[in-house]
Amino acid sequence: MAEKLAPEKRHIFLHNGQKVFEWDQTLDEVNIYINLPPNVHSKLFYCTIQSKHIELGIKGNPPFLNHDLTSPVKTDSSFWTLEDDIMHITLNKRDKGQTWPSPILGQGQLDAYSTDLEQKRLMLQRFQEENPGFDFSQAQFSGNCPDPRTFMGGIRSD
Repeated sequence: MAEKLAPEKRHIFLHNGQKVFEWDQTLDEVNIYINLPPNVHSKLFYCTIQSKHIELGIKGNPPFLNHDLTSPVKTDSSFWTLEDDIMHITLNKRDKGQTWPSPILGQGQLDAYSTDLEQKRLMLQRFQEENPGFDFSQAQFSGNCPDPRTFMGGIRSD
């Protein structure tokens, strides 16, 4: 049932009309997907993930991304992989349940409507995680959605 509450589509971050990356998020993670340039050996790509910063690119060239993150991440459980000409970066949120308006601080922010939809989806993911025998995939909120991190005492930790 949890897969029913997974992100329906990825958000696209554009700069000067060009797609830089796509991204989505869950309660625990922010995922970034970058299409890799053709004919570059996989060993030349690099990605450095720090608590509040990310840098990635091709060795020997200026970085493709070199930006602060919207919120801190757990560096010990964040990672990146290359598969089918896509770099997939998994950032493990330090503050589980926090709704990120964008992975990159101050750039490509979701509009208010999209942010509200994300927050509602994350809240339903939280309900599903805390109540695995129930199906919240068709649930809806009327009005403002509470913050998934703090609602009813906050997210329970294992």
